Amino acid sequence: MSKNTSFTKRLCRIGIITALYVALTYAFMPFAFGPFQIRPAEALCILPLFFPEAVPALFIGCALSNIASPYAFYDVTFGSLATLVAGVATYFMGRLFKRDWVRISLGGLFPVLVNAFVIPLVIVFLCGGGDAFTGVAVAYFSYVGSIFLTESVWVYALGTPLYFGIKRLKKR
Repeated sequence: MSKNTSFTKRLCRIGIITALYVALTYAFMPFAFGPFQIRPAEALCILPLFFPEAVPALFIGCALSNIASPYAFYDVTFGSLATLVAGVATYFMGRLFKRDWVRISLGGLFPVLVNAFVIPLVIVFLCGGGDAFTGVAVAYFSYVGSIFLTESVWVYALGTPLYFGIKRLKKR
């Protein structure tokens, strides 16, 4: 395969992953933002285990999706950076480990943990999501729990079948 063909494939893959992330997020728009996120696009966070170009694709897709967020500026900035950090860590887990269950377990852990701890910072501290009654710490940790739960569902429940589907396609 020539360098131009390889570059073209990677560029196309970036476009497809970005478009899928945005389309899946916008399809669930009313529920895609906030402390309990219905965002099936997060299943795509498993893709850096296979493709290094998935890292910038997820970053761009997240940034474009977060434009519609009620926390727009902060979510575009910090939410997208969280996705970038998680994507890079997931990519390195894919390079470091070869066993499927280890790659999925550890690779998926980064999007779950990074988003679970960063997104509540945006909601609570930057956008005033806590109130005087519950307190900021209680609000933050309740959001950490809810985002941890929802992110785990998307990354592991949808990401695992996606992982094995791509692995099967790559063997062809």
